[in-house]
Amino acid sequence: MTSARQSPGATARPDRPGPERGAAHPAASETPRLRLRRPPCGLFADRGRAVFASAVAAALALVAAASAQAELRDTSRLMVSGSTTLLPVAMGVAEVFLHAHPDSRMSVSGTGTGEGIKSLMDGTIDIAGASRDILPVELRLAESRGERLVRHLAARDLLAVIVHPTNPIVSLTLDDLEGIYLGRYRNWKELGGEDRAIVAVNRDSSSGTFEMWLELVLKGEHFRRDAQVQPSGGGVAYAVGGNRSAVGYVGMGFLNSRVKALQIDGVEPVLERASDGTYPLSRELYFFTRDPVPTEARRFLDYLATDEGRSVIRREGFLPPDAPDERPVP
Repeated sequence: MTSARQSPGATARPDRPGPERGAAHPAASETPRLRLRRPPCGLFADRGRAVFASAVAAALALVAAASAQAELRDTSRLMVSGSTTLLPVAMGVAEVFLHAHPDSRMSVSGTGTGEGIKSLMDGTIDIAGASRDILPVELRLAESRGERLVRHLAARDLLAVIVHPTNPIVSLTLDDLEGIYLGRYRNWKELGGEDRAIVAVNRDSSSGTFEMWLELVLKGEHFRRDAQVQPSGGGVAYAVGGNRSAVGYVGMGFLNSRVKALQIDGVEPVLERASDGTYPLSRELYFFTRDPVPTEARRFLDYLATDEGRSVIRREGFLPPDAPDERPVP
């Protein structure tokens, strides 16, 4: 996952190679106990009665496989997965945590918020990163399985709206953004910019960042069908940084000099505004665990609140909580 942007009022961070920020983290390859994996992807479709029967059989096989994986996996290794937005925090804290606790072993990956929460309930991971709160459908699933979850506040963040540095636009309103992503605005000149077609870059639907955008900007409406879809914040920043016509949205940790962050309703995306409510696209990021919290997961989450953990959170472009905040779900 890469960081991206340079604009007034927000901290610019150095570029990192490649579209995926987490994929090139320098210390990851130096720590054999920390394993990083690319997000899995898949597609499934059923047509007709015969295929439906196959689908049922396949679903049962997947459930059995997940159950077997949960039982057979190495329980001595702490498994962390989920939000790609939180992946740099999980990786960074894991590195310093493992130096402080050489007896621990960890595996960290980014699969998306929805997949992370599902894996937590399947028992295949210990900690799920999430860039949104748990959804009602996920809560019902947990209750149906007799699972109890705990929500841990990991960091505060802003969604920054980004364009190419050569784009003369400096500020947009929430209504402007809604119009862009619903397809009412198709050319930058309609918003006071150049005569250039607008290329909207979106996150994939399994992303917690997408869920927040859908709620706060699109108000539940479907986004324009010609929008480009990227699997991570690093992918969005990479796409926008390479296209003078593009606009996208990312967490603050993905900003660098290849893109420019815009004011929203005249307010600069300054990280400290994540806790005072003055910036309209603020959010909280979470880690979820089972209740009671497993011992190794507890050690890792406690480390987040140390000076070293808080320093990593700030270094990765997020605002650490003022104090630990841990609550049962719901």
